[in-house]
Amino acid sequence: MQHSRGCEVQSVNERKLMTKNLAIWVLALSALILSSCDTPTGQGAGWGAATGAIIGAAATGNVRGASIGAAAGAAAGALTGRIVQENQAARYGPPPPGGYPYARWAGRPGFYYSPYTERVYDLRGVPQEDLLATLIPVGFSANRNL
Repeated sequence: MQHSRGCEVQSVNERKLMTKNLAIWVLALSALILSSCDTPTGQGAGWGAATGAIIGAAATGNVRGASIGAAAGAAAGALTGRIVQENQAARYGPPPPGGYPYARWAGRPGFYYSPYTERVYDLRGVPQEDLLATLIPVGFSANRNL
C-alpha cells in the first residue's frame, strides 16, 4: 500500500507545529519558574518574559517571535519592577541589613510568635496575601496551615 505525497507533507507539518508549540511552552514555563525571585525587579522580569513569549508566539507563530517577545517582555518587566521597588523603598525606607525578621510558628495552625514582641498572635482570619503587608512579616512553609 502506497501513501500519497500529501499525507507525508501533512505529517511533517504537524511535527513542526508540535515542536514549535513545545518550544513555546518550555519558554513560558521557564519564565514562570524564574519569576519566583523575591524582588519586584525579578518578578517583573519573569512575568514580562512569560507574557512576551506568549504574545510573541501568538503574533508570529514561531519560536523566534516567542524568543524576541520574551526578551522584550523581560526587559520591560524588569524596568517596571525596579520602579515599584524604588517606590516601596521611598515609602517604607530601605530594608534593614539582613532583611526583615520573620515570625516563628507557635505550634498551632495560624498562630505565630512576633519577632518584635515575642507574643503569640492569632492570624487565622487574615488572608495570606495580607500577611505579607503587615507589620509582622510571617515566614510560610508548605507544612504550616492558616
